Amino acid sequence: MPPETASGAMAGLRVIDLTRVLGGPYCTQILADHGADVIKVEPPAGDEVRDWGPPFHGEDAAYFVGINRNKRSIGLDLASEGGRAVLLKMLERADVLIENFKPGTLDKWGIGNDVLRAKFPKLVHCRISGFGADGPRGGNPGYDAIIQAMTGMIAATGSPQSGPMRIGVPLVDITTGLYAAIGILMALSERQRSGVGQFLETTLYETGLAIMHPHTANYFMHGKPPQLTGNEHPNLVPYAIFPTRTADIFIGVGNDGTFRKLCKEIGKPELGSDVRFARNKDRIANRDALRAELAAVFRQHDAEPLCDRLLAAGLPAGPVQSIDTALTNAHTAYRGDIIEKDWYKGVASPIRLERTKPSLRGVPPKFSEHATAVLGEFGYSKGEIDALIAEGVVCGPERKR
Repeated sequence: MPPETASGAMAGLRVIDLTRVLGGPYCTQILADHGADVIKVEPPAGDEVRDWGPPFHGEDAAYFVGINRNKRSIGLDLASEGGRAVLLKMLERADVLIENFKPGTLDKWGIGNDVLRAKFPKLVHCRISGFGADGPRGGNPGYDAIIQAMTGMIAATGSPQSGPMRIGVPLVDITTGLYAAIGILMALSERQRSGVGQFLETTLYETGLAIMHPHTANYFMHGKPPQLTGNEHPNLVPYAIFPTRTADIFIGVGNDGTFRKLCKEIGKPELGSDVRFARNKDRIANRDALRAELAAVFRQHDAEPLCDRLLAAGLPAGPVQSIDTALTNAHTAYRGDIIEKDWYKGVASPIRLERTKPSLRGVPPKFSEHATAVLGEFGYSKGEIDALIAEGVVCGPERKR
């Protein structure tokens, strides 16, 4: 996957990616999908999520495969002086360095931000960490579920029957990766004006706090922590799951006009003018009574036809589907949301630009698959590459377990 063959909004951008696990790789896949040349630098044991299976393709887990397409891999021992020398050589022609080492690791190796800034003034250096370098928890490791617990997310999720629950996707890790991608693009935009790069950081902890809307806004307003409301919304009614004859559906109503329209569409216009339900604050005060009224109506319908009719009328409704249905339904197929190449299948980039479209150029790489090609691009001869591999500075295709 030579960089010159790439197209897209990020074509011509070179990213040296030292990250592992989820947040960082998720960020760099966004950039890679849109044309950036992302060189994934892995430790001798490889990115540990290669082992987070089953399921596997060869030796690589689906967890790794899902967030590492369009990248090239080189195994490099950065704990060695020779490995750091190779990294510095690569940074001479890089635009972005992204890493998620424990804060202070690069300084310990003699390649901290001050050194990088002096050597590579145009470099954008992004660090993803758990809590940042300073503060009472500075330097502590961060994990998605732990941050969910610490930022109030778990305490706000679940029902009185279930108790507090972890959100079923690694939302904090993924959103931290999204914020990192946004921050990198901001720094690159600013570099066009100033001519110099800068250091930026996104942390799991700050991300966890930032995405706790509307609970943080509600707390600042009335000083009360959120209650466990299950699928109900703390600020809107109706906004919940309802059973039908065939399956559950989700109804979400954002304003009084939409509620009156919903009532008319389901043949119960009188509910829209009922003093108990006329305004959102009334519906919140009488949510149990309204739920009973709506549930009685929805039980008379089949889920798919009802949701189709409500959506066609501009009303927010959808069937509660499993992932297999979501990935194979007609809208997913029509929009081209599933992409395939050779053995690989994945979900396409949701960023749809008119001219500079994302592309699938390379399947997720095997460990250190591109070491020889990448080092050759940075001026290393075959003999020098062979020597680096023999010394253990650069890794061959076999990982050190």
